[in-house]
Parts: sequence; structure tokens; C-alpha cells
Amino acid sequence: MHYGMYISATGAMTSMYRQDVFTNNLANTGTPGFKPVTPFTRQRDDVRSEDGLWHMASNAMLERLGGGAHLNQNHVAFKQGPIDTTGNPLDLAINGDGFFVVRAGGGAEGEELRFSRDGRLTRDRESRLVRVTDGLPVLDEMGREIRLPNEGDVVIDGDGAIRSGGRLIARLQIVDVPDRSRLTPAGETLLKPTANALTNAAPASGRVVQNAVEGSAATEISALMELTGASRAAQSNLGMLSYYDRMMDRAINTFGRVA
Repeated sequence: MHYGMYISATGAMTSMYRQDVFTNNLANTGTPGFKPVTPFTRQRDDVRSEDGLWHMASNAMLERLGGGAHLNQNHVAFKQGPIDTTGNPLDLAINGDGFFVVRAGGGAEGEELRFSRDGRLTRDRESRLVRVTDGLPVLDEMGREIRLPNEGDVVIDGDGAIRSGGRLIARLQIVDVPDRSRLTPAGETLLKPTANALTNAAPASGRVVQNAVEGSAATEISALMELTGASRAAQSNLGMLSYYDRMMDRAINTFGRVA
């Protein structure tokens, strides 16, 4: 393969992946608790350096060009979204640092846990406190499911204490982790923690706000600008692929023709 064509192909592939990520950010600008993702790329080493083939002959100029673009680890922006009042007593927002803990089901006990900032909650048919979007149960500070009384008002304090009729029912588990790079987006505003993140999880400093939800931290203008930039980068690289294709066609069928 033509070396320039290979480099352009890596640029097109990484740019199209960035398009997908920014499209998802744009689609979730109205999703409560959503945190935007920024994809990063890095320069890929030349083949001899990447594979440690120092005994093989190479070309110094091509080595300086490198191996094109390579995907790097994505970054999740854990910035605070706007807090919007809803008037629903089971809608909760976290003002400050912290995450709700829910059980996703399946796998070992630690692998079931997910973190989220989406506080749209409701009471299911078993009187459990669950997420509106997928019915996953929200856990208390002891890692247990929370069951609400069928009668009486529910009052939730800033520290996550749930009371009904003046009686303490449970206390929400609100946690934070020192290294948030160990939280991976798992869809539906859920974050999957690594085993290390679960081990180092600690009570969060954020305060619970009842009758409100945290809006998306992604903004329409920023997401649209990032999407447009990624789209232009992809088009530029695809244009270079077309150019190299025409150049090779001319080299073979015009200059390489036997008179």
C-alpha cells in the first residue's frame, strides 16, 4: 500500500470515530445526568519502533513520518450540569461531586455496580426506589435496595437520608472516586467502575437536592462545533485517499505504459 494512503486512512478512521462520539454528545444534550466524552488520538510509531524490529533495514524519512494516527483513551468531562427544578419528590440531583450507586444485575457482586448522576427515580411495583429509565434499583449506604412505604410523603435530605412520616427509611449511597479515569461510560448515563475504583470509593462531598434533576453537561453549540470539526477532518483525509488513488492510477496506466 502507498505509505501516504495508509496514513490518510488512519486519519479518516480516527476522525470518523470522533464523529460518532461527538454525535452521541449532541444527541444527549437533553439527557439528565449525561457527561460528554472527548475522544483523543496520538501519533502511531513507525513499524520498526512499534514492533521492536531494530535489526531490519528501514527508511529514515518514513520513520520520521510515523505510522499515522492512533486512538487514545477517551476523556469524560465530569463537570456539573445545570440543576433544574421538577417538583417531583423522587427526582434527585447532586450538587457537587458524587454519584448515585445502582445495581445493574448479572455477574459478580462488584461487577454489577454502576455509578450515575441521573436522578430521575420512581417507585416500582415492589416499592423499590429505581431509576425511571431502566428500572435499576438504587442502593443505600449498606449496598442494599431501598424500599419506600406506600403511604406518606417522602423527604430526602441533603446527606441522602430518606424519611417518611418523620421516620428514617434509608440513606442513599453517594460515592466518589479519586481517579475518575477509572470510570467508563456504559450507556444510559451509567458509568462502569473498575475494581480499583470500587475499592477506593469514598463518601462524596456533594449534596442531594430533592425535587430537581441535573441537566446534561453537554451543550448544543460545543457538541455541534466538535462534530463539524471531526467531519471536516474525515472529509480531508478521504479526499487525500482519493488523490493518492488517482496518482497511483496515473503512475500505472499512463507513465507505466509500454510504448
